[in-house]
Amino acid sequence: MAQFTLPANSVVKPGKTYKATTASNNTKKIIVYRYDPDSGENPRTDTYEVDLDTCGPMVLDALIKIKNEVDSTLTFRRSCREGICGSCSMNINGSNTLACIKSLEECKGDIKIYPLPHLPVVKDLVPDLTNFYAQYASVKPWLQADTAPPPERERLQSKQDREKLEGLEDCILCACCTTSCPSYWWNSDRYLGPATLLQAYRWIVDSRDEATGERLDELEDPFKLYRCHTIMNCTNTCPKGLNPAKAIAEVKKLIAQRRN
Repeated sequence: MAQFTLPANSVVKPGKTYKATTASNNTKKIIVYRYDPDSGENPRTDTYEVDLDTCGPMVLDALIKIKNEVDSTLTFRRSCREGICGSCSMNINGSNTLACIKSLEECKGDIKIYPLPHLPVVKDLVPDLTNFYAQYASVKPWLQADTAPPPERERLQSKQDREKLEGLEDCILCACCTTSCPSYWWNSDRYLGPATLLQAYRWIVDSRDEATGERLDELEDPFKLYRCHTIMNCTNTCPKGLNPAKAIAEVKKLIAQRRN
């Protein structure tokens, strides 16, 4: 019989429990993944009882309250608090989302918070996004045009051409979609993932861009593009309501049409 050995420090152990310091009856348990690779210790889950009467309405508010009042060693990213920057992306109760727009009220029972899945962990809720950003840079997410723009004005496009970009420019690169994709979990070294492919499509359909052929050439690869199997996790989890799966299908369609 085959025997498999788990990697070192892969077993998550129960950690500390921090009781609420106030005598409130309106509390909620928040279970948070804790891991410091430099410590050499296994990951653990610490439990914090948070008084909701003295806490803001969002999951991010609870994390900030824990860090400010209970445990200053808790580490996570955050910035805008308005669902715009994508910094506070994490896995909350089994779904990737943004902590700043996830309401405590809609979380039934205890809240379990983990970093985005299948990424190396820098510390606690902070994933290493180095590979994610390198893949994004690889699709050259900027306008490429050899033709000089008209003097003293912008490159114009019709309303119809602008409508093709609707929603695509709203992606905030939070990586929620990419890290929810099973194909990316197993092929993240070669498959570009939903967020990067959505960004690639955004420039492919931009009427002002003159590198459409080169962009499609770069994506026509068994792994970069075609490891998408339309599982739809990306679309279901996107906190901005975008549809990366549709963008990927459109890229595949453009490549197929080019062959005919």
